[in-house]
Amino acid sequence: MTSTTQKPPVWFWIISVLALVWNAMGVMAYLGRAFATDEMIAALPEEQQAEFLVEYPAWYTAAFALAVFCGALGALFLLIRKKWAISLFVISAICAIIQHIYLFMNVEDMSLVMPIMVIAVCIILVWFAKHASSKGWIR
Repeated sequence: MTSTTQKPPVWFWIISVLALVWNAMGVMAYLGRAFATDEMIAALPEEQQAEFLVEYPAWYTAAFALAVFCGALGALFLLIRKKWAISLFVISAICAIIQHIYLFMNVEDMSLVMPIMVIAVCIILVWFAKHASSKGWIR
């Protein structure tokens, strides 16, 4: 059984690298939150310090971790042209949507720009991975 793959266009690589950078920033945000020390929090402006005082449920933290790490792995799998990118981006999108629905329902006076942008990028990356698969760019 042979599968044919097409050579992806340059814009595939550009989008894949941007996806990796985007998701790497998410990983850094998660790690910054997970491993922030009291001294690091004290050095932040007061409004940012308040964010660290909020206690989130364990499932929320797990959804955050899965969203960013699956997204980063999905981007890596795009770059090595493997179909696992689709599944990883789907998991990332589901977790990001769950995470942000919780925030929409429980955080007052929250800016909607970043959460909506995160969800939109997740959905676009799922579509992009499926599109790349249908074109034979990933196998």
